[in-house]
Amino acid sequence: MEFRLGELFCGPGGIAMGAQSLAVTNGAEEFSIKHAWATDYHPDTCETYRRNICPDDPRSVVCHDILTLDYDRLSEISAIDGLAFGFPCNDFSIVGEQKGINGTFGPLYSYGVKALKRFQPMWFVAENVGGLRNSNEGGALKTILRELEGAGYNLFPHLYKFEEYGIPQARHRFIIVGIRKDIDVTFKIPAPTYEMRTAKQALCDPPIPPGASNHEYTAQSKSVVERLKHIKPGQNAFTATMPDELRLKVKAVRISQIYKRLDPQKPSYTITGSGGGGTHVYHWSENRALTNRERARIQTFPDDFEFYGSKESVRRQIGMAVPPMGARVIFKALLNSFAGISYPSVAVAKPHVATLPRLMKAPINQLSLATV
Repeated sequence: MEFRLGELFCGPGGIAMGAQSLAVTNGAEEFSIKHAWATDYHPDTCETYRRNICPDDPRSVVCHDILTLDYDRLSEISAIDGLAFGFPCNDFSIVGEQKGINGTFGPLYSYGVKALKRFQPMWFVAENVGGLRNSNEGGALKTILRELEGAGYNLFPHLYKFEEYGIPQARHRFIIVGIRKDIDVTFKIPAPTYEMRTAKQALCDPPIPPGASNHEYTAQSKSVVERLKHIKPGQNAFTATMPDELRLKVKAVRISQIYKRLDPQKPSYTITGSGGGGTHVYHWSENRALTNRERARIQTFPDDFEFYGSKESVRRQIGMAVPPMGARVIFKALLNSFAGISYPSVAVAKPHVATLPRLMKAPINQLSLATV
């Protein structure tokens, strides 16, 4: 069976690449996923997606603001069997004001709910930051899950720590898999492999080939170079010992990644879509920020995946994307579930919306554990 995938908030194609990179067979039938349509509001992002995911069908990517998008346009392109939507995380991230569903971006999850009711796909995958769990004192997640379940789906939410699945990055994402209630399939959370891949392995094994796209170096100012000379691998501008004249003159710090060097023996810290104020992500030994190709490597995009737009636009696209190899973990488990193929999984109980107030009090890594 080949599932046709539709995407809202598609980004540059991390989810699609992860979904399309595999197929499983139970001996009688093969199960795979193919692109049907995708939509995003950012022109450069849409162009990146078109050229890398569906170069032969560019019209299947609709570049339009979700607030005014007519879903009829999507229906005219193709019916879908699965839906993916990584709804914007700005208001749920711990880096920010955490307005949750009361912010500008928080309510956008509702367009995923609207799409589920409209298209009634067999399954969906929704993705957001781990901070979603605590937004609005836990109320945001409870509301989102209640509405997704109300659209007709059994839900399988889990906080995934991608570094535990061989992704060279400490990227924690809350992912909700939903399967339509009339379908007798149960999704199991794939068990971590605990095969650690370090930042150095990601960037150096193998080396980035000469002439690779998006590999332009950033010109570093003299003050930044001097500051980096005093920062050891794994340290940032506030944990390193440096002369007073090089210290940042700030009273309140909301992020520990400012001028932070990678530790070559550990996975990278989280790649983000920002870049100003010392948040580019910095090499462990060279006094410079990473190139966009290096950032893409850490996000597990292959070297032949070319991003389009200005250097700043590409940096944003990479940071906002779902790592393809992380998405692959989820989709492989989903395909195995439909194929009836057993796989290593985490022992969990499916939480019902009514149990969420109690689950909210559990440690974040135990949200999906059998506590109900």
